[in-house]
Amino acid sequence: MKNFLSRLAMAASLMIAAMSSATAGTTLTAIEQADMVTAHNTWRSEVGSPNLKWSTKLADTAQAWADTLKASQACKMVHSHAAGVGENLYWASPLTYSSGKVEQQTISATQTTASWGSEKKDYSYATNTCSAGKVCGHYTQVVWKASTEVGCGKAICADKSQVWACQYAPAGNYVGQKPY
Repeated sequence: MKNFLSRLAMAASLMIAAMSSATAGTTLTAIEQADMVTAHNTWRSEVGSPNLKWSTKLADTAQAWADTLKASQACKMVHSHAAGVGENLYWASPLTYSSGKVEQQTISATQTTASWGSEKKDYSYATNTCSAGKVCGHYTQVVWKASTEVGCGKAICADKSQVWACQYAPAGNYVGQKPY
C-alpha cells in the first residue's frame, strides 16, 4: 500500500508539472513517468545510489530523439550522442501472429528499466567490467551515482515496433570510473 501511495503521489506531482510546462513533449503518461522513476530508484537503492528525479527537459530531448529514430531510422537504435547526458535505448518488436495479424506490444516503463537492470548479473564491481562478451553499460547508467535526473520518451513506428529513449544528467559511464 505504501508503494502504491508513493507512486500515486509521484504521478500527481508529475501531472501537475507536465500541465504547467509548455515544453512537455513526452508521450509517456504521468503514471509511466512515475513508474520509470520508481523502477530506476529500485535498482539504485540496491547499490546505495541516491534517487533520481524526473526531468521534463530531459524527457523533451529523449522524446525528440525517439521521434527522430522513428522518422529517420525506422526505429533502429542509434545513440544521439547528446552532449552532457547519458542515454539508454530500448527496442521492442511488434507481435506477429501466425494469421499475419501484427500488433504493438504492451511494454511498460518497469519492463524497459528491468531490461537494462538485468545486465547487473554481467557486471563485476570489483573489476569494474562486464563479463566477457556481455553488455552491462545500460545497467551502470541506471545506477550511476552522480546522475540525479532522468527523462524518457517513446515512439511507435509504422511497423508497430517501438523505441524508448531515456536520458540522464549528469551523464554516467565514464571509462575507468565505478558507477557507485
